Amino acid sequence: MEIRYQIIARELLDLGIDTNCAPCADVASVNTHPFLRNRCYGDTPDHVARVASAVAKGLLSGGVLPVIKHLPGHGRATVDSHLTTPSVDAQLEALRATDFAAFKGISGLPLGMSAHVRYLAVDDARPATISPPMIRIIRDEIGFGGLLMSDDISMEALPGNVAERALGAIEAGCDVVLHCNGSLPEMIEIANAAGTLGREAAARAERALERRSQPEPIDIAALQAELEALRLGGQDERHG
Repeated sequence: MEIRYQIIARELLDLGIDTNCAPCADVASVNTHPFLRNRCYGDTPDHVARVASAVAKGLLSGGVLPVIKHLPGHGRATVDSHLTTPSVDAQLEALRATDFAAFKGISGLPLGMSAHVRYLAVDDARPATISPPMIRIIRDEIGFGGLLMSDDISMEALPGNVAERALGAIEAGCDVVLHCNGSLPEMIEIANAAGTLGREAAARAERALERRSQPEPIDIAALQAELEALRLGGQDERHG
């Protein structure tokens, strides 16, 4: 995965893109909704954290900033948060042992993205993106000190219109609002609602930018050959 994301980083930088919304550190379960399941790296927090660290290392070495998602964990969601609000009824101790644990292992990364998921054990009314107690868990318990962005604010997991969602995210403790569709009127509404960066958010943004470095020189053809050899070697082990 480190090699794969070194290659991806080069592809992104060639297009002028210096940030990537990866790694996905959500811990999968048998009930994880299919829209997310095929993006999960595994079903144990230790394994997920190891793979996520490799992804982040590959991106950072290539001059691209990683964004860990979806804090504090989307893996237990059984519905698609693009369309409706997922609710997770697991007890807090279970969340700490699995979902939160994966993110604690990579909490030092510079950028993160919140989950549009309602965790009933903490806040039975609001998804994490607009929930002050859930943002406090992300900051104080998981220990994420980087710049925290919302997941796409136009997703239907959040109540209200886009301006209300943006304001709710900022008031809850997100630093910035992510908006992923191309509607200019929505952009204007969201920008007006979100306002400018606060002092702490601006400091976190500066620290994130300081983590961006010149890409290490790499041989793409050699990396692709090594990646293919690893892939084929893994297949041989599975069929041996």
